[in-house]
Amino acid sequence: MQSLKGHFLIAVPDLADQNFFRTVVLLLQHDEQGAMGVVLNRPADIAIGKVWSQIFSGKCDCDQPIYVGGPVEGPLMLLHTAPTMADIDVVDGVFVAFGKTYIESIISEGQNPFRLFSGYSGWGAGQLEREIKQGGWLTMPATRKEIFAPPDDLWKAVCEAFGTSVIKSQLGKHVKLPTDPSLN
Repeated sequence: MQSLKGHFLIAVPDLADQNFFRTVVLLLQHDEQGAMGVVLNRPADIAIGKVWSQIFSGKCDCDQPIYVGGPVEGPLMLLHTAPTMADIDVVDGVFVAFGKTYIESIISEGQNPFRLFSGYSGWGAGQLEREIKQGGWLTMPATRKEIFAPPDDLWKAVCEAFGTSVIKSQLGKHVKLPTDPSLN
């Protein structure tokens, strides 16, 4: 089995599970025992600063939303770009922090890109592989740029990037695709 850690799971347009309708999931872990990831394009309607005092000490004026990482309850997780505060590496230049000290420090500094997640997406042994084989998900390597891209159009942008990569893999790396296919 090849690990998909550091890959995007891109929900196909007709995926019936409302938890994952038009989502992009970043896989943080994937091995024989299962998989875990976070939904990148589900911001909640509450800002980090609004709940800060319930979780951490002091005040925080951060107006970034907390993201709904998936339907499974779990600890807060922070995707970020500060290698000295990493609990795990995900992709080149992107890390995850679970520890309260790391999360508090990164958000308080506010200098590096980050996303705070409540909940996660999880799959048991073999479950994700079956869902991919049944056509529920597309996969492609994740990039830092897309991980921290605005969530509103992320699904569409990643779908387009996936399509472009498929076409280039079939036709060759140096194919120039028109920005407006209707011009063909």
